[in-house]
This record gives sequence, C-alpha cells and structure tokens, in this order.
Amino acid sequence: MHKAMIFAAGLGTRLRPLTSEKPKALVEVGGKSLLQRAIDKLTHAGIRYIVINIYHFPALMREAIAALETHGAELVISDESDCLLDTGGGLLRAAEFLHGEEPFVVHNVDIVSDINLGQMYQEHISNNAMATLAVSKRETSRYFLFHDKRLCGWENIHTKALIQCYQAEKPAQRMAFSGIHIISPRIFDLMKRTGVFSINKVYLDLAREHNIMAFEHDPAFWADVGSLEKLERAEMLVRANPEKFDLY
Repeated sequence: MHKAMIFAAGLGTRLRPLTSEKPKALVEVGGKSLLQRAIDKLTHAGIRYIVINIYHFPALMREAIAALETHGAELVISDESDCLLDTGGGLLRAAEFLHGEEPFVVHNVDIVSDINLGQMYQEHISNNAMATLAVSKRETSRYFLFHDKRLCGWENIHTKALIQCYQAEKPAQRMAFSGIHIISPRIFDLMKRTGVFSINKVYLDLAREHNIMAFEHDPAFWADVGSLEKLERAEMLVRANPEKFDLY
C-alpha cells in the first residue's frame, strides 16, 4: 500500500458560511483541517505518495498543501480548476499519477474515521477485487446493494430509483457508502465514461463482471463533514476519542 488520492475538490456548499472564503478541505475538526486529518490517516497506514485534487479556491489550496505536515509522504496536485469533474472524472484526470501494479486508496477529504486501512487493503487483495468500498449499516437515502459482500446494485429509497447489476440469488443487503475506497489501477483500462461523472456509476457498470466488494466497518467511529450539523458531530466524536483520531 503505497499510493492514495484524496478527493478534496468539493465546494462544500452546505458548510457555508465556513466555505465562503475557504474550501471544505481546510475546514477544521478538533484543531486540524480535514485535509491534514486525511494526510495523517493515510500516512499512518504507510502511504507515501498522495494525489490531491483541487478546484475551489485553488491558490489557497496550493498554499495550504505546501504547508501541510506530510510525515515523509510526497504530495502531488491534480488541478481541476478548469472544470469540476466529480469523483469519476477526477479519478480519471489523476490516472497518470496512480498507474502501477499496486492498488491505491481513495479517501474523501470530509471523512473522519477509525477504519483500518491495512485490514481493508488485505481483504481487497484476498478477494482479487477491482474495488473495495468501506460501508456500514446506517440510515441514509441512497444505498449500495451487496450479495455476499459483492456489489449487485444501488437504490434510492426516497425516489424509489433502483439499479440492478445482476440478479442475485438471495435478497440484497443495503449498505451505506463511507467515502473510502481501495481500487486496482486496472480500472482505468475499463472506464468507458469521460468528462464529468461519478465513480459510483463506474462501479455499477463493472459490477456484473468484476468483484466490487464491501468492507464493513463500525459506524460509531465514522463521520462525514457534509453540513454544519455533521461538522458539530464530527467535532464531538474527535474530541471524545483522541486515541482513535489524533494519530500524530
């Protein structure tokens, strides 16, 4: 486990006014920016090469990245300031940095968790997976559907939208995606989409013929910082559990 990418290009509109003058990646939780916490998480797991995509306030992001504590890791910027590409397009733009033989980690910048990346990586290898998605049992509106831990579909329980990749023999299990992936670089040869698109759509495209696997974790020590309310919860979680979240 050597390489990773941090998705840090989001606008953070639900975090306004905090994101009116800075990007979401630089919002602080427990005295550290979300970006620094993601760097800490990845380097603590042994990552030594990290790609960070940028869009919102790109000059401010470049300045902040130059000042980060990297713990010996090399940081590379994938600049999307010409066009925000969503997760799939952003990953494809960064492909030149992520090609190689080993799987790489992808980590949303707004996720704070105690997910064991080493264990997740080993399961990815053992399953010969194209991608492994951190998931948990928690309430949300959109779910990935799994059969025996293998992705078989997607569902929005509010709109009733349903995508089935293949017909599973048993009822599918709903799992909420947690914003951390491990991906084989082979995926770049299989991507048919271009421009602005979600990586979730790629997973659903590939799930019929490739192993897109679930890695289930404890939702009690996980938070996404997608809104001011969620930021408050993340702050409480980090301050109550410094041994899990303050890795340096």
